[in-house]
Amino acid sequence: MDQKTIISHKEFNFKGFFFQWEWMLVLIFIVVNIINMMLSPYYLSGSGLLDATNTFLDKAFIVLPMAYILILGDIDISVGSTVALSAVVMAVAYNMGVPMGLAMVICLAVGTLCGFLNGLMIVKFKELSAVIVTLATMIIYRGIAYIILEDRAAGQFPGWYTYLGWGDIKGIPFILVVFAVCALIFGLLLHKTTFGRRVFAMGNNITASRFSGIQVDRIKVIIFTLAGLMSGVTALFLTSRMGSTRPNVALGYELDVIAMAVLGGISTAGGKGRMIGAIIAVFLIGFLRYGLGLVNVPAQVLLVIVGLLLIFAVMIPNLKLNIGKAKKV
Repeated sequence: MDQKTIISHKEFNFKGFFFQWEWMLVLIFIVVNIINMMLSPYYLSGSGLLDATNTFLDKAFIVLPMAYILILGDIDISVGSTVALSAVVMAVAYNMGVPMGLAMVICLAVGTLCGFLNGLMIVKFKELSAVIVTLATMIIYRGIAYIILEDRAAGQFPGWYTYLGWGDIKGIPFILVVFAVCALIFGLLLHKTTFGRRVFAMGNNITASRFSGIQVDRIKVIIFTLAGLMSGVTALFLTSRMGSTRPNVALGYELDVIAMAVLGGISTAGGKGRMIGAIIAVFLIGFLRYGLGLVNVPAQVLLVIVGLLLIFAVMIPNLKLNIGKAKKV
């Protein structure tokens, strides 16, 4: 009888390790920084790069749960409206006499509630896709924000509140420190826990996951609730940086967040992706915009560049797959 050997671990593949998409992102990140240095002598002046993180890391908090949602094979396009509604409710509550600390808690609670309602409707009405449900709530949440505040601004927050958006800890922006902690938590939860393994399993085959005993509905609700919570966190940092809020804040945030996640290698088909890739993509797009903004490159050109990067991100894995099939034939 022939003996069979079962290998319990996969041998390290040096070539496969360095041909991962994350290394490609690192290479693109280096190229972007070299180009920015060539375009502007002020790009690396002083603490410019650290200060630049204050301007783009607010939306990065939503990228973390959005990676989970995309790995599930779903999508959430209501996050920008959730940010707006959370910020508006907080500002109005504060202007009505609510202490700022409590108003901040209300902001997080509103965002969490919006995310929970998204997840609840998605699991209760399975005939509706996540894109349809969140498209509806995107319109509803933004509409409620306009009903509450109309076209006016609200704010006049206390002076200490600006620390969230502009403060630092020994020269390191406070927002960067908070994002690093959140990214570490979300990354460990996704890649080192049973919960994360279940998320990947659901993204690969939700029917098989359901029959395997995984509580797929519960996990979906939790993840969409987390997206709402992090939208509330974004609202806190955004309003702190701006000093006030309006119902039209965070317009287009959902597209930016999804673009960062997809560029980071998170598959929109579900079941594939790494948190580190999404994090690298956040800084890649952020510093790209900062550097080109120093030389007054129009916003439309920036959109074209980001779009080309997304096409590149989607094309390369498919190209590698096709080449692999051709070699087998």
